[in-house]
Amino acid sequence: MRLFPATTLSLMLALLLWGCAQDVYQQRAGAMKTHTRAFYEHLEADRVTAAVLENEQIEAMARDIEAGIRRRPHQPSTNQVDRDWMQVKAASETAAENWLSLAKYFVLKKQYDQARGTYQRVLATYNGPTYQTYTDRARTGLQDLDMILSPSKGLS
Repeated sequence: MRLFPATTLSLMLALLLWGCAQDVYQQRAGAMKTHTRAFYEHLEADRVTAAVLENEQIEAMARDIEAGIRRRPHQPSTNQVDRDWMQVKAASETAAENWLSLAKYFVLKKQYDQARGTYQRVLATYNGPTYQTYTDRARTGLQDLDMILSPSKGLS
């Protein structure tokens, strides 16, 4: 089978574009892993502000991907939209999980006001059935804080 130069060029271009599309998803996943790893490294080193900034980067990724989906004049194939939404969901859930870890960190450090604020942030930011697990855990965390701060009330 002999391919004509135009056909060969078209085929190479299609493969190149397909490869670039795959790379976007891999780059996003890699960036999310990097920010998550940095978040926990900062917490372990007691660099809370740096950890918060890393988690805010993960949230920003989710917002940027979602904004990109909503700006599209023509919706791409269902597979691409699903992959984009899956990355929005993954980034959002990762950030929610990180906030809960930060709240636990504050409880362990006996920084109860910061823990309360972090749990409240989860409740204010993550709404809807997708995030029910995270909001339930934040509510439980707040109840546990109340029990820690008022032991006589919590045990009766």
